[in-house]
Amino acid sequence: MHLRSLYLTHYKNYQELEVDFSPRLNCLVGSNGVGKTNILDAIYYLSMCKSYLNPVDSQNIHYNEEFSVLQGHFERHARNETIYCSIHRNKKKRIKRNKKDYQKLSEHIGLLPVVMISPLDSNLIAGGSEERRKYMDRVISQFDKDYLDKLIRYNRALSQRNKLLKEFARSGYFDTESIDIWDEQMIQLGNSIHQKRRAFTDELVPVFQNYYDAISEQKENVGLEYKSQLHEQDFRQGLTRALEKDRVLQHSTMGVHKDDLVLTIDGHPIKKAGSQGQQKTFLVALKLAQFDFIQKVKNMPPILLLDDIFDKFDQQRVHQIIHLVSDEHFGQIFITDTSEQRLRSLLEGRQPDYKIYRVEAGGKLAEPSDEL
Repeated sequence: MHLRSLYLTHYKNYQELEVDFSPRLNCLVGSNGVGKTNILDAIYYLSMCKSYLNPVDSQNIHYNEEFSVLQGHFERHARNETIYCSIHRNKKKRIKRNKKDYQKLSEHIGLLPVVMISPLDSNLIAGGSEERRKYMDRVISQFDKDYLDKLIRYNRALSQRNKLLKEFARSGYFDTESIDIWDEQMIQLGNSIHQKRRAFTDELVPVFQNYYDAISEQKENVGLEYKSQLHEQDFRQGLTRALEKDRVLQHSTMGVHKDDLVLTIDGHPIKKAGSQGQQKTFLVALKLAQFDFIQKVKNMPPILLLDDIFDKFDQQRVHQIIHLVSDEHFGQIFITDTSEQRLRSLLEGRQPDYKIYRVEAGGKLAEPSDEL
């Protein structure tokens, strides 16, 4: 699978853009702030129906314009796929596949798998547990529509249960049967979500550790552990035990919405013990393991988007990453960087099929240089 061409109108800093891509490696070079990352974000949007960088759709429309259009022509399993997206201020966005509207955006998730590695990924380490749960959810949802459906329904039931707890606290009246209705839904849906998250992490961890060892040349030992209240106790019993506490706090304290991933280096939290280079190595290894996992499940390589990955890395780790992604195991790749010379020196002799695009101020792309 690969993206053959991209067309943008009024998307972020691009008034209009039309560009064809190589099926293997595409390098976007230019100064900071010229819009290299926005091209990667547009590709991600066409796959996931939302921006990786800004979830508020109206803020992705170019300045004072009223709408934005994104269109991509993909090749998937030897068939052409045209994905069209229109975003209007104060209106619902539209996603079309081959000129046919989706009734639900969730129907599109997973059709065109993508993995993005971005400086924003540092939130997985620096942020709270919600960031790491969202990471698991984004990955699993790309290959398991049943998981996405159950996650949406679980969050709806959780919201209703929390609303009830607040109402009970306000009114002084408590109705066990009303709580039980939402408990039953959370138990059924939550147990399934827990099982799928556990299966996902069990398979992801050894691949992640192998990638980390390859990039760091086995200089550190890293760990990734799925943490859940449901590991230790039955969901129904946990909800019963937590009910009085929930009534006081006016929100639900038991369930898969409290799950987390524990990230460690040499037995210590990487948030505190890892250097910037080690933390970034951790994140790159995690995303490459995610790539392998999705490729295995979907039986095709996701599009790999590498945004500004060379910062904070020593030269050896940079070379190791380029060596890994140059393998035929990977499909179409997009890389952004500020230095064309650095990219050329890294890719020389490794990847025969690549294009370099110079991104200029004002959202313009120069003609790609000759392939080497």
